[in-house]
Amino acid sequence: MTEPIARLLPWTSLDGKPCFLVSDGTGYVARVADAVEEEQLASAVDLIDEARRVFAGRGWTSGELQLLAVELTDALVEVHRVAKSRGTRLLFRDDQSSQREASPVR
Repeated sequence: MTEPIARLLPWTSLDGKPCFLVSDGTGYVARVADAVEEEQLASAVDLIDEARRVFAGRGWTSGELQLLAVELTDALVEVHRVAKSRGTRLLFRDDQSSQREASPVR
């Protein structure tokens, strides 16, 4: 079991504020957050593929480009939140590992 840490969740509150979970990463909400993150990342990949198809076709309208820009922006926000959350957890784990290695054996 690992020490509890604050995790940035892949969703916001109703008023748009970030949500956090303090846990060891093994509970129900952590598993739901993992599943949501995976879905967000998969959706971003699908959207990238769609953007490539739209641009390759060279027959887009300004409305299609505007919708694509909105969807890409939303996906980028989600992917950024996932990266920030995972990066913070990696830094915390690395810090915990360093502290364990530095502590004297008794």
